[in-house]
Amino acid sequence: MSRIEQLINEIEEFIESCKYQPLSNSKIIVNKEEMEELLVELRLRVPDEIKKYQKIISQQEAILADARTQAQNMIADATAQTEELVNDHEIMQRAYQKANEVVEDARRQAQGIVEDAVKDANSIRQGAVSYTDNMLASLQTIISNTVNESRQTYETFYQQLQDTYQVCSQNRSDLAGGVGEQDTYYDQASSGEEHDA
Repeated sequence: MSRIEQLINEIEEFIESCKYQPLSNSKIIVNKEEMEELLVELRLRVPDEIKKYQKIISQQEAILADARTQAQNMIADATAQTEELVNDHEIMQRAYQKANEVVEDARRQAQGIVEDAVKDANSIRQGAVSYTDNMLASLQTIISNTVNESRQTYETFYQQLQDTYQVCSQNRSDLAGGVGEQDTYYDQASSGEEHDA
């Protein structure tokens, strides 16, 4: 198992271990520092994994070069055998026929080696690309979930602040109205006392 797979498993286990927010069955409380540490390491590991698979993909050229070298050597050997056989006048016809068979057989084998090498290289490339794509898809899912949860938490906090602000504003309005009524009452009372006097 690669370090990226381990990190993804650790992030999933970390999310599973988080406690739910009070009065919620879907929102969790995440330790920001721990999550950031895991994401930073994951971000650092992804390029290394991609380089590793790029190296595997680049090996296909070495595989093809080796196959071509083997094919050229086989053809060269067949050609050398042909020249040796043709040089003998007494067996020229048989040598010619044998030489053609050897060359044709060498070409078939060389073609088979090249085709197998191409298949192996394509298989390695496809596997590396598929694996890297799966790892990046898992990373995208984790980041998307984290972003959505953060957005929901922020929106809830913002709504709570708005509600508190409205309550404060209403309370101040109520206080301001109460103070005005008291001033009116005291003004009337003072005016009545002066009139009695």
